[in-house]
Amino acid sequence: MLNYFPQYFTSKAISLYIGALVIISLLFFSYTMSWYWYIFGLIEVVGFFYLSTSLTKQWSRISEKAFTRRLFKNALVIRVVWVLFSYWFYTLMTGQPYEFEAGDAMMYHSVASDLAKNGFNHIEQSLSGLPPSDRGYPIYLSSIYMIFGNSLLIARLFKSIWSALTCILVYRFATRTFSEPVGRISAIFCMLMPNLIYYCGLNLKEIEMLFLIVAFIERTDYALRSSKFTISNLLLPVLLAGSLFFFRTVLGAVALFSFFTSILFSPNRVIKMGKKFTLIIWILVAAVYIVGGKVSSELEETWSNKDDNQSRSMAFYAAREGGNKLVKDVTGAMFAPMIFAIPFPTMVNIPIQQNQQLIHGGNYVKNIMAFFTMFAFIWAIINRKWKEYSLIGSFVLGYLAILAFSGFAHSERFHIPTLPFELMMAAFGISLMTNKEKKYYNYYLLFIMVAIVGWSWFKLAGRGLA
Repeated sequence: MLNYFPQYFTSKAISLYIGALVIISLLFFSYTMSWYWYIFGLIEVVGFFYLSTSLTKQWSRISEKAFTRRLFKNALVIRVVWVLFSYWFYTLMTGQPYEFEAGDAMMYHSVASDLAKNGFNHIEQSLSGLPPSDRGYPIYLSSIYMIFGNSLLIARLFKSIWSALTCILVYRFATRTFSEPVGRISAIFCMLMPNLIYYCGLNLKEIEMLFLIVAFIERTDYALRSSKFTISNLLLPVLLAGSLFFFRTVLGAVALFSFFTSILFSPNRVIKMGKKFTLIIWILVAAVYIVGGKVSSELEETWSNKDDNQSRSMAFYAAREGGNKLVKDVTGAMFAPMIFAIPFPTMVNIPIQQNQQLIHGGNYVKNIMAFFTMFAFIWAIINRKWKEYSLIGSFVLGYLAILAFSGFAHSERFHIPTLPFELMMAAFGISLMTNKEKKYYNYYLLFIMVAIVGWSWFKLAGRGLA
């Protein structure tokens, strides 16, 4: 099995990206991106693939302790540098230290500032109008503001710490689930993944939410593998799953679903059938108690409106100013087959989509890594190993299935919750690669090239620009 990311795959991915930039720039010359978006993209793509090959080789020979130390230190430094740079860059570009079109980020800052000023005695007043699934982050952010003042920079530096710790949790979980080499590759991928770095520089909830998700999965896996089941072992995963309801309702539901699934499909030699039934009932009762009535009502409303949400969202995106008229005909059936690969990168100049242009290189990286993720899932099914990966599989597939039929299927931000686990599966897929699979990789690269060029045309044509 491979214990590094071969240059054969990374060099082809880099070459394809440069080729796609050239072709799209020639085909849609009037709508080429500003020069600085090309710089961002090249750093994201070349940085990820070149360093992935280099570091997975170099760090495969060091001790576990040295690897953990290097992983955390490098992940933290990369994120702190991005936080400081992005703070300056956004201020230069927008006149304030927020990303472009920063509605949600400014709302969170306003609510957290109000809560920090008035204190938790007025929490209902400060959070009025926010659903339960949007209250977790402002409460957390307000605690930072209470201690350090209303500093966006301090809050984002804390994000760097949470994100670096997430890489450590990924390493632990992937090592227990797959192997030490796969754990190291997974952690390096998460350390370098542009999309996971990007959100450290934004005043959004994704970094903290992702830390809770990975901590939930890691602690759940630890509890299930423990020789003895204790209340403390099981309570922490339930508490972490419960906390997710206050960041995004569907995440809490999928987290509990994955908990139940992993218990149900664990081999009987690990958990006896009687104990499985007892655990599921205990977790269900504890979750209902923790989640409470308001969250349950929001979850029920989300479920009852599931059939209309996507069509309404697509109609909104088509009708809004600068929107894409073609998206009104897009359905979940179209997104579902590509859900691992999307979103495709925005590599043409769309005036209201500067954020998408900034992170287009990260989305391209996700497009490429999806090949190895899908290969790993297919391998597990064909070789009847899927029960061994039921925890990660049920979480990823459960969330992506819901996302595919939502109004946010092509929204990069909504793919973040499963990204570390998709990178784990990609690392596992890479470890299984042989010369036989290389031809399929080349076919896949051809598909990605066509898809990226087609997506660029779609974005322009839907706005009457092509």
